Amino acid sequence: MIIGLLVIFILVLLLPFISEHVEKNLEMFLFVMGLSAALSSGVMNSTLFLKAAYDPINITLAVFIAGLLFKWFQAKLESCILSVSSRLPFRLFAALVVILLGLISSIITAIIAALVLVLVVSALRLDRASEIRLTVLACFSIGLGAALTPIGEPLSTIAISKLNEDFFFLLELVGTEIGIALLFFGILAALFVKRPVSGKGSFSKKPAGESYEEILVRALKIYFFVMGLTLLGAGFEPLINHFLIGLNPLLLYWINMISAVLDNATLAAAEISPSMDHFTVQSILLGLLISGGMLIPGNIPNIIAAGKLQITSKEWARFGVPVALFTMVAYFIRILVWGN
Repeated sequence: MIIGLLVIFILVLLLPFISEHVEKNLEMFLFVMGLSAALSSGVMNSTLFLKAAYDPINITLAVFIAGLLFKWFQAKLESCILSVSSRLPFRLFAALVVILLGLISSIITAIIAALVLVLVVSALRLDRASEIRLTVLACFSIGLGAALTPIGEPLSTIAISKLNEDFFFLLELVGTEIGIALLFFGILAALFVKRPVSGKGSFSKKPAGESYEEILVRALKIYFFVMGLTLLGAGFEPLINHFLIGLNPLLLYWINMISAVLDNATLAAAEISPSMDHFTVQSILLGLLISGGMLIPGNIPNIIAAGKLQITSKEWARFGVPVALFTMVAYFIRILVWGN
């Protein structure tokens, strides 16, 4: 059983990088891998299947409804962005964009927050360097802020489900740390994002509006994505008990830097267990959430924003890696000083 689960885990880690077909169909791939893991470990039963089918409903509905609202009010939202940006000092506006997107992502979902970010960046017509910096910092903020509620992103949905906790558990567990991080990213935006110069913006084409079919398909993909992660987490429980339970939380914190190249929800599904204490869960989550903004594949908002704004992996890494490493070190010190 352990060997079979290890093979599945290796496939989950590697195939998205070596197979273009898997990368383009990641949601269904993870659903199949989750089903395989649950069957391999012998935990698949009607109770687990119904739980896996129920867990994604809230985030799926949130993504679908928010997608419709975004489509209907996109033009008004863009007009509002330009109006507000012209009335505020630009450094303050850039900081508020990063901070507020992080905060509201826990309500409107990380996916919709990323689409709003694309709209903001394209409306401002920034120079290329500032465009990249604002996008990267906002995606860091969105990735962390969305974890405050179970409807914000798949990671928080999976964490709440696996730990059998209530809606506000993650807000209580990591809310303070995330709030400080959002403020920090906002300050960086104020320092490193330059005011747009008329006629010199690098964004040559506004993103096209989404069709109703695209909105529905995205919501369905999120449903199977989260369902697959629920099955994956349950199937990997024997691996967790064998390798990770009892491991030093400080070591887990740095191990989770691999979420820079893997979606952090996948790792959360594999690592988090209800038998872990809160300090260990906090260390796991902070490691996953912070490093998830380091590179494009690390989080859903990164993938959406980079794709629509045509930001390359090298452009993202040039700014994202130093920001992530500095933040990781800062929070590691915080864990050492105020930890368990």
